[in-house]
Amino acid sequence: MSDAIITVENLGKCYRISHQAGGHREPYTALRDVLAEKAKGFFKKLKSGNSENLKSGNNVNVSSSEDFWALKDVSFEIKRGEVVGIIGRNGAGKSTLLKILSRITEPTTGRVCLRGRVASLLEVGTGFHPELTGRENIFLNGAILGMGRDEIKRKFDEVVAFAEVEKFLDTPVKRYSSGMYVRLAFAVAAHLEPEILIVDEVLAVGDAEFQKKCLGKMKHVAGCGRTVLFVSHNMAAIAALTKQAVLLRQGSVDFFGETNEAVSRYINLATVLGNDLKRNFGQGTHLSIKSVQHIPNPGCLPGIHESGTPLFLELELTKNVLAGLNIDVLIVAPNGVRVGSTSTLGFNGTSLPAKSGRYRCRLEIEPVWLAAGRYSIDIGIGVPGQIYDHFVENCARFEVPLCNPKGGAFNMTYHADYGAVAFVIKDPIIIEQF
Repeated sequence: MSDAIITVENLGKCYRISHQAGGHREPYTALRDVLAEKAKGFFKKLKSGNSENLKSGNNVNVSSSEDFWALKDVSFEIKRGEVVGIIGRNGAGKSTLLKILSRITEPTTGRVCLRGRVASLLEVGTGFHPELTGRENIFLNGAILGMGRDEIKRKFDEVVAFAEVEKFLDTPVKRYSSGMYVRLAFAVAAHLEPEILIVDEVLAVGDAEFQKKCLGKMKHVAGCGRTVLFVSHNMAAIAALTKQAVLLRQGSVDFFGETNEAVSRYINLATVLGNDLKRNFGQGTHLSIKSVQHIPNPGCLPGIHESGTPLFLELELTKNVLAGLNIDVLIVAPNGVRVGSTSTLGFNGTSLPAKSGRYRCRLEIEPVWLAAGRYSIDIGIGVPGQIYDHFVENCARFEVPLCNPKGGAFNMTYHADYGAVAFVIKDPIIIEQF
């Protein structure tokens, strides 16, 4: 007998998508408008005696539809006690997969075999009745999982202590904040002993300390022999919690294996497919940037920068001028605001070569404190006393995790909303000509 607790075979989910003719959405119509049109049609029919007039109005909207496969031919097995990450770009099919595994949505093709009770935390408030109190919802969710009242009572104090909602336990949950909602929902899902725990991106609602607490609880749950499926766009959290990950791409499994390899593929995929990149490599006449790469710190995953540590960049460029070279580095926040900058301007003549040729430059910027989020790099090159040849926008990207994967939450000394700061490039720069 297989020791797999979750078996997914040739899973597919198809949705029917409708399109209005000409690409225009049908305007909103109130009930009174519908009744008025019906009345007009009725009297028009009586007057003309020709029912065909009703079928040939000028305002008839012709619509078409097509099949959209949110998931297609998805197959994998997960063993008891494993913690598996599910990653992928928006629209890759992650949420659809979880809804099928949670028995919320029926698959179109294929089958899923689950050998144990499933507790799901897919979105804030899932499974909660808004009119019931926090206390009543704990017992309700336990009953849904098939637990007896005595069993729920044994876990009740642990759930309440973890969620930190003692003062509001007898308040209807519809009055809870989103943070309180998700704390109680996670506490219920994790403490009522399901064999399979499914957690979606909802943990992003909580603060850094709560996320750290949840990661610790999920590790404990896995250590007790239960299985955890964890979906997140936070690659540091995925790496800290899981040893294996499923990478979904356009509804299919692109990779299933070791987390480090899955994350590396995901970062590369996001860089290649990102439609917001504005790269302009190789356009300069006298100065030209050929490539820019973010180099992770030792022990970090590709594309991850731990706040407060040095930031390493490697550039390949060509120069056809004899004067020395300046490099400007701008760090851009997710909202497009340039939040930090640094430059090689002012370095002595031995740091940057005056000879023409092709170079590989390795920059070390330290320390770089940034709030959690995804950042991009803009690079500019030029020569002293002259206008810069050009900037390359979004030439590299990295992510700053919300929680330190090695334990503890970062004490942020800088936040992207507070304005730009000046970083320092460590001198000398490592330069190699080839």
